[in-house]
Amino acid sequence: MDRISALRNVEEALGDFESGDSDLAATEQRVVTILRTYATEFESEDGLRAYQATGEGRAHGLVVVAESAPEARERIADLLDEDPAVLDVDISPV
Repeated sequence: MDRISALRNVEEALGDFESGDSDLAATEQRVVTILRTYATEFESEDGLRAYQATGEGRAHGLVVVAESAPEARERIADLLDEDPAVLDVDISPV
């Protein structure tokens, strides 16, 4: 899914919420699904891709965009304000 498609799908989900065809919980789930689909299919022309952290602690499940797994580890550590060397997670492409 490209960015424009994702935005259109979010717009449609919001429209359904505004018209009363969907409640907040269903709209939230729909938007999360759109975003997760966008992230898992994300690959840019400049080598960026989505990476996910798995393991124990706050980093588990975080997904970031980076050029490599080591860069993704650094980005996750920055987001959590932790030292990348002590971050106890595995980083893998989504």
